[in-house]
Amino acid sequence: MFHEGGLFWGMHMIWWLFWIILLVAFFSVATPVPRRRMRETPLEVLQRRYAAGEITTAEYEERKEKLTRDTDSRK
Repeated sequence: MFHEGGLFWGMHMIWWLFWIILLVAFFSVATPVPRRRMRETPLEVLQRRYAAGEITTAEYEERKEKLTRDTDSRK
């Protein structure tokens, strides 16, 4: 039915394909998807600190004003 060695090479190729597909699937699942932004902006840090109660409302407003003024002047 098969010529000599044909079955061996067919099974051999199937095993290679199996391991390649398995490795590709593993690394596609195991590799983390990069987040859009890894670092917080200064304004986000300020908002987080204000929400946590680390700074007062007056400090928050003053620093926010400076940050937005600096951002506007760069444009």
